[in-house]
Amino acid sequence: MTILIILFLIFLGILLLLLEFAVIPGVTIAGIGGVLLLGASVYLAFDTYGVIAGIVTLAFVLIASPILVYRFFKGRVGGKMVLESEITAKVGEVDAQLVHPGDEGVTTGRLAPVGKVKINNQLVEAKAITGFIDQEVSVRVVEVLRTQIIVEPINKE
Repeated sequence: MTILIILFLIFLGILLLLLEFAVIPGVTIAGIGGVLLLGASVYLAFDTYGVIAGIVTLAFVLIASPILVYRFFKGRVGGKMVLESEITAKVGEVDAQLVHPGDEGVTTGRLAPVGKVKINNQLVEAKAITGFIDQEVSVRVVEVLRTQIIVEPINKE
């Protein structure tokens, strides 16, 4: 009878760990409960059947549990829960040979403080050096960075 209780505790512990990983991620009661049930099964095996049975149970819990969790997520049901897509987008880089400090252009949208600017017939992302710059305002390049440029409005007085 005790061996059935040990097997049930192992089964329930693994089930709670799968529930923790698949349904409610994070450190919750299901994960803590799963670890406690697995620990209780090992303790019960040591206490009831001795050292050899306890070591066998401990080895089963330490080896079989991770394998079962791994196989669950690689299987048909668990595989649907795993995100396997990759982000392939890249940040648009500024061509430093086309845009230089001192070049002038015009904002195509409001810079609040980041927006798009057309400089040398090239649309690039720009950041205002001071506050906000409205749409269709002439700007001058102050600095060229790898992914954006820093601009200031041109005061035409």
